[in-house]
Formats: sequence, C-alpha cells, structure tokens
Amino acid sequence: MQVIKKVEELMSDAKWLVFQEEYNKLNGKYETLFALTNGYMGIRGTFEEGSEGERPGSFIAGIFNRGEAQVRELVNVQNWMRLKIYIEGKEIRPDRCELLEFQRILDMKKGVLFRKTVVKDDKGRVTKIEGYRFVSRSNRHRSAIRFFITPLNYEGVIGVENLIEGTALNSATHPKYRVKHLKVVKNESICKSGIYLETATTDENKRIAVGSTLRIYNLEDINRENIAFFRRFIHLGENSAEYLEFKGEREKTVVVDKFAVTYTSRDVEKDLLKNAVENDLFDFVSRGFDEELEKHIAEYDKLWSVADITIEGDEEADIALRFNIFHLMSSVNEKDPWVSIGAKGLHGEGYKGHVFWDTEIFMLPFFIYVYPEAARTLLMYRYNMLDAARRNAALNGYKGAQYPWESADTGMEETPKWGFDYKGNPVRIWTGDLEHHITADVAFAVWEYFRATNDIDFMLNFGAEIILETARFWASRCEYVEELDRYEINNVIGPDEFHEHVNNNAYTNYFAKWNIKKGLEMLNFLKENYPDYYYAITHKISLTPEEVEKWKEVERKIYIPYDKEKKLIEQFEGYFEKKDYVIEKFDENNMPVWPEGVDVTKLGDTQLIKQADVVMLMLLMPEEFDEETKRINYEYYEKRTMHKSSLSPSMYAIMGLKVGDHRNAYQSFIRSAKVDLADNQGNAVEGIHAASCGGTWQVAVFGFGGLEIDREGTLNINPWLPEKWDKLSYKVFWKGNLLEVIVTKEDVLVKKLEGKGNVKVKVKGKEIVL
Repeated sequence: MQVIKKVEELMSDAKWLVFQEEYNKLNGKYETLFALTNGYMGIRGTFEEGSEGERPGSFIAGIFNRGEAQVRELVNVQNWMRLKIYIEGKEIRPDRCELLEFQRILDMKKGVLFRKTVVKDDKGRVTKIEGYRFVSRSNRHRSAIRFFITPLNYEGVIGVENLIEGTALNSATHPKYRVKHLKVVKNESICKSGIYLETATTDENKRIAVGSTLRIYNLEDINRENIAFFRRFIHLGENSAEYLEFKGEREKTVVVDKFAVTYTSRDVEKDLLKNAVENDLFDFVSRGFDEELEKHIAEYDKLWSVADITIEGDEEADIALRFNIFHLMSSVNEKDPWVSIGAKGLHGEGYKGHVFWDTEIFMLPFFIYVYPEAARTLLMYRYNMLDAARRNAALNGYKGAQYPWESADTGMEETPKWGFDYKGNPVRIWTGDLEHHITADVAFAVWEYFRATNDIDFMLNFGAEIILETARFWASRCEYVEELDRYEINNVIGPDEFHEHVNNNAYTNYFAKWNIKKGLEMLNFLKENYPDYYYAITHKISLTPEEVEKWKEVERKIYIPYDKEKKLIEQFEGYFEKKDYVIEKFDENNMPVWPEGVDVTKLGDTQLIKQADVVMLMLLMPEEFDEETKRINYEYYEKRTMHKSSLSPSMYAIMGLKVGDHRNAYQSFIRSAKVDLADNQGNAVEGIHAASCGGTWQVAVFGFGGLEIDREGTLNINPWLPEKWDKLSYKVFWKGNLLEVIVTKEDVLVKKLEGKGNVKVKVKGKEIVL
C-alpha cells in the first residue's frame, strides 16, 4: 500500500505553484484559476464545503442541451465535489467560521489543487483541514479528494457528509437566463457503501452518471482500517448523500478519502451506465487513492517533458507562461474526435461552452508543435462536423462547407441572437450571421498542421476534403461586380467585431483568396501524387473541371482594399472615412482607456477596433507582405486597438517583435499571460481565456523564441530576448522530430532529441543540419 503524502510532502517547487493567500468569498476568479480539467471533464475551483456566492460548475465535454436557453449550451452537470464537515452536528465551512489560517495552491506540475484552512467555530473549537484533489489524467472518469482533519483543541464526534448534487443550474446567478438542463432519473446506493446519482438532459435524454464513496481512517494506521462508527445513505430529492461519523481526538489526524467516478451515455449504453460506474468505482477504491494519483502525476510528467518552457531571469513571466500552458494542455482529450476546446475550456459557462476560431488560430499551434496527436484530434472534430458545415452553407444559399461562428456538439450555428453592449443595452448579435472568416480559419489550421507534421494520412483522408469544400464555399460567397471586374465579399464582420455589416474586410478577403488558392494547389497535389485519392474525392463531392475554372477566376479577382501610396491595408472598404481616435491612456493593468469623447454604443462610427485584424492577417500570412508594409500597418493599428478581446495582445506582441517594437511586445506578452491571473479583462470568473493561453505560448515560441517557417517550408529560428530574460528554452515537434531550442543573449543552441533522419533548420539566417 502506497505511503500517504501530506500536503507539504507532495507539493512541487515554487516555480510550479499558483497561490491564494487570502480568502474572499466574492473573488470568483479563483474558481477559474483553480479549475481542474482533463479534457473529458472539468470542475471549478470552488470549496468542497461550499461558500456563499460561489459559482460551482462541473462540465463534461460533448454534453450540451438547449432546454429553455437561447441556444445549445454546455451543461452544468451534477456536482460530485461537495464534502461537508460537522462538529457535534454543527456545520463548519470557511465563510461561517473564523479563519485563523488559509491557503490554496495550484500545483501545475502535478495537476493537483492543495488547500489548508484552520477554522474556529462559535464555540471556540479549532479544526485544521488540509488536503488536495485531482481530476485524473490517467483514467479520465476518475477524480478524488483527500482531507486531513485534525481537531486542535477538542475531542468530539465529527461528521462527514458526502454529496452528489443534482440541483445544478446554468446561469444560476442570472435569473433572466437561469436554466435547468437536467432531471434526476436515479438516486441510489452503490457498491454497498457509496452513492449514485444519474441525470438526463431534458432534450435528448443524454445520461450523466456519477458514483462516489468515502473511506475514513487514522493517518498513522498503515492498514487504513475504517474508523467511522455510523453511516447512513440518504435520498435528498435531487441530491444523493451519505453521512458518516467518527470520534475526533485532540491533535490526532484523520484521513477522509472521497472517490468519484463519472460516465455518460456518450461512453456506454444507458442501461449499462450504473454497472460501468459501479465497477470502475469498486476498482478505484480497491487500488486506492494513491495509486491513481501516481498514475495521474506520471501523465503530467510526460506532457511537461515536452510542453514546459523555462524563462530564466523573470520569475513573473516564467510562472505566468507555465500557468497558461497548464490550462491549455489540461483542456484537450486526444482520444475523442467528436469534441473540441471551447473558448472558456471546461472551466466555466462563458460563451456557453461553444467552439470558435479560438481553437484553430490561437490554441492549435501549441498542440501542433507540442502535442501533435491532440492537434489531429481537434481537427478531426472539424472533419466530423463537415456535413453540418455543408448544411450551414446550403441554409445560407451557398455551396461547399460553411463552418459556424459558434459550434457545439451538432456542428450547426449556435450563436445567440441577442446580447448586451458596453452600457448593458440589449443588442443584436450578428457574428453568427456574418463572421464568415472562421471557414477559412479552419482550412488554414488544416494546412498548418500538415506543414508541420507531414501527416499525409490525415490530409488524404480528411484534411483535403475540408480544404476543398471550404474553397468551394468562398467561390460561391464572392460576388462579381461587373463594372469593376472584381469579386467582393460584402456584409461581413471581420475579426474586429466593433464594425458590423462591412464590405471587403481585408482579413476575410485575403483568407478567402488563400483558401481558394490552397484548394487549387491541393487538387494539383492530389492529381500528381495520389491520383486514386484525387478521383475519389472529386467524385465524392461532385467537383467538376468547370467549377474549378470558376475558382481560378474568383481567386484572381478578389478585391483587397489597400492604399498604395501610404502602404496601408484598409481594414475594410470605407474604414479610413470613419472618425479617427488615437489611444493615449492606459489603466493599472496596462489596458487601453477609451479616448475622450468616444460613444461606446456607436463604435462602428470610429476607427477604434476591438482586436487584431489587419495585424492578425500580416502575422498569419507573413510572406504576403514586405517588412515596410508590416511596420507601417502595425504602427497605425496599434494606436487604435482597444484589446477588448483577450485574443489581441498576444498577436500584437508577436508582430511588434517582427517590426522592432520590443518594449510594447513585452508589455503585450505580460498582458496576455496574466489575463486571468490579474483578471485584466474583468471576466475571469466566466472561465479560462483559452485562446489567450494559446496566444501566450505563441508569443514565447513564435515571438521571443523566433520560430517561423519560410517560403520554402524551412524552420527558421530568429529569437530576441527581453532585457530581464537571461535564458529561454522550449521544445517543439517538427516533421516527427523533437527539437530543443535554448536561447541566451549571446547564443542559440538547437538540439534534436528524438526522430529519424536529418533535419534542416536556419538559425539567424544560417542553415544547419541536425
């Protein structure tokens, strides 16, 4: 039997830790910062005992429901985490007792959340409660909590109540949008000493089953014999509970282990759910808490062996970057190609759990270069939703495949129709109708994955079809203007969402042109190298030579708004005619302050933009623009970008480095890295800013680390380190080879750690072979 490790024995070094030193029942950002996820499920960082004003959440990837909501949303399922403590029948919890000591610590190396509280109740009894919890990365159905309970100045009966709460609501704190997506179908005992709660979604009867049980024993007892002298199973309506009591002795520590197992009807048939939970729970308890914890930590060790980035000389940046990487890599399930990563991960209800371009443009590069297996799985989600994208296009009167702006489990458009502006006024949300660039973004991600991995099996069987069907969409989406002899894309929203119903957004038009061109290149590639696949796919999607000729004409004549004299790309047609404001002030979080006189309800009348748009275009397609064009456009748009999306600072940081704006690049990096840690957008409580996590990694590797691919497809490394950084080291996969890059002020070292054959790279322009 494994040795029980106390908190201080298990915890990693300080560089892996994020601390909460003061308890604040209204500080909901920590519920997000301390969320634990494994790609299959996620639990928010609320307290086991409960706390006033908390927003508990348990989420399972792929479990969506509409019910009485505007659109399908990620369901807040039954909460298995509740573990209440009673002294002589009196409940104790952080917000109802005097807190003598308090600390919570996220261990990012091990994926474990630690806590320590010392509380005094109204009778002067002082109790120390330490412990940790984890959501297993080894067996994604398992999770567990361990409490060390020590009465410090008393003896008496201590009760522990194990609960699974089926009362969970979505938007629980917003009565206008509050929804209950679940109904309880089974509330029973399990394994002869545990509880079981099975729920069903209201629309499609998707089942969620959770089983849990407790083990209570003295810390010094190597045999872990049960010390609970009383146990009762209780049906509490929509809650399932078991209550146990033991004799608490002064300064003697008792261990309470809570085991939980979760399955859904996505995993097994409905009538087999309880058996699956019961068998897994029995095996979990039999093998013990510590064995599963060790396996879980071993999985994180494997991930970190590639994913970790070390910054020497800047502790703040080092920990903040590691925090972003931790939550990003914890959010993916590389075994499930029917789910993706939502904009808020599995960390909260923000954006209703929907998948945006955030995944392909901001998060996917991390997985492509660090965890290629997971990158392929995320792209398979888009392939599995390709038929839905075809239906979306047909419903809107277009050909090919049109990916929805917000996607859930069906692949159909899930964007809500109504929201609120910056003053709280109700406004129509047009992104689902007009923000079409996501279709090209998906195709772009497919190509980026293939370029870095050479995964020809994926491209032949899945990726090529996505590229061709999205190219077909754009060819049908473009409108021919005869008097100007050009094709236009009118009535869209670009990445900058302050401006709606615009014509010829530069980002959208450029990406449409790229998508069609890549489709034509793909056809030639298949015909020349894989003729069997060429004929198979063109027959499957009914692509004729006549249609291909039309693609060539459209691609050649797509209009891009551009001021040749000033070398300025016009964000959209007519943008330069808008009222011009320049940002001059920044707040304590280094975020732009609205220029004086701006009406935030009429931002479409100004040149102020929400986030990187033209700058994003130049960053993603660097070979399309010369260095002077990049610098001129960066300087122009940087002064007008409000960064009202967490996606934006990271992109400006990378482009800033490309054009020599090193000072702002570092500031933008820190702004991106601490978007949740500092809550500089003010909405961390809604869930992690997953795209910002990916963007932060990109700044470290593509920006300061200097990693880029040139026109010939060769990996280039041209790094630049901020003044306080002494050393930067990172690892990436490139065409099946694992490379390590170590950058100092004086030198760049590139090593090949694994892989077959030679690898050609350019370091500061000099070609070398590894």
